[in-house]
Amino acid sequence: MSQFSINTNISAQIALQSLSTTSSSLAATQKQISTGYRVADATDDGAAYAVAQRVRSDVGALTSANQQLGNMQGLLSTTVTALTNVSNTMNSARAVLVKLADSSVTGTTRTQYVQQYQSMMANIKTFVQDAGYNGKTLIGNITGSTGSFGKVATVRNELGATYGVGTFSGSSFFASVNFTSTQLNGASTVQGLITSTGTFLNKLNTLGTELNTYGSATNYVNNQITYNSDKIDALNSGLGSLIDANLAQESALLQSLQVKQQLGTQALSIANSAPSSLLSLFK
Repeated sequence: MSQFSINTNISAQIALQSLSTTSSSLAATQKQISTGYRVADATDDGAAYAVAQRVRSDVGALTSANQQLGNMQGLLSTTVTALTNVSNTMNSARAVLVKLADSSVTGTTRTQYVQQYQSMMANIKTFVQDAGYNGKTLIGNITGSTGSFGKVATVRNELGATYGVGTFSGSSFFASVNFTSTQLNGASTVQGLITSTGTFLNKLNTLGTELNTYGSATNYVNNQITYNSDKIDALNSGLGSLIDANLAQESALLQSLQVKQQLGTQALSIANSAPSSLLSLFK
């Protein structure tokens, strides 16, 4: 009978198989505890790992998109600040133009009002010139050419979709409101500039439209950044549910397997010593 054979030790084979199974389970549990993952690589669960890698890729791409949106956020914020200052200065300049529209304002007083207006225009020029962020501007450069005005686009999501923001020629705007001394010295000319259809009010209305445009664009970018961040949190949460190890459970299992391994080692030792009992039959 095989149980009394020195060539075939069934008990030892069973004990060895059981010990091997226990050791494999113990190694898997130790891997989960050391990495913190139930699925640390493709050998643990190929399908789950493939999904996890795709989710990680989406998270990385969304993070990059938010970085790019952050640049656009800074550019828009700078632009809105510049145009707000231009708008405030235009409001003050309008009050000066109203005074210059009065034909009774003459001589030194008129000269002083003209200088005051021109000083305000110098401020507007500075606001436009300094409206850059990270080497970019949405409202042009007065000192050079007006440049090419179209849209400035930025990536907004993990799929590479873009969001475009239109540019505004600050150079053209400044040129249209930077009236000459000759224009400002003629009361009737100034009156024509500040009527409801005059150049000044037209540009003031245009400025309001641009402020609304860039304010809305700022809100869009802010909302997109918030949405992307929320999506990243949701993806990470789902990723955790898919591949994270239950460390409390694995800790308890580790202790159980360690005891089982010790018992298996003892059982194998006993099974291996069984053939030696045959020696007593030959005494």
